[in-house]
Amino acid sequence: MNNILGLLRLRIKRGVNLAIRDVKTSDPYLTLTMGSQKLKTKVIKRNCNPEWNEELTLSITNLEEPIHLQVYDKDTLTVDDKMGDADIDIKPYVECLKMGLDADALPKGCALKKVQPNRTNCLSTESCCVWENGKIVQDMILKLRNVECGEIVLQIEWINLPGSKGLAGV
Repeated sequence: MNNILGLLRLRIKRGVNLAIRDVKTSDPYLTLTMGSQKLKTKVIKRNCNPEWNEELTLSITNLEEPIHLQVYDKDTLTVDDKMGDADIDIKPYVECLKMGLDADALPKGCALKKVQPNRTNCLSTESCCVWENGKIVQDMILKLRNVECGEIVLQIEWINLPGSKGLAGV
């Protein structure tokens, strides 16, 4: 617990136009990996536009450590097929968190930072860090790499953990 900075809640909302890996469709699920942590969503049967609406939570100990997302097609008799991957860049989001904003400081929906897609992130469109219900959240649409098509829609949110280091002085 001493080295935990906080928790990062990832709301995995949906996949869009994911690759077909079975006859006419796929059975997608998603994994998140950060260091030794690995989390997985449920499998959505026969759907290239799955609605996961799942929350996965990572313990953050190092802000430099990448969060890797991988999408797979679940197969029964063979190894699961890869359906693309992406990295989640939380650095712009952490910059907003470090601003130390007061809960009453901003109106709901106020954009604090806009992050543009570029060669170093997997964003497919502009992503904003937004003040919402006393918290900063960031909605992202990630373009999957190493695949012919597909995007993942998700949201990240920081959770302060009582007794943890927090972001102060990081």
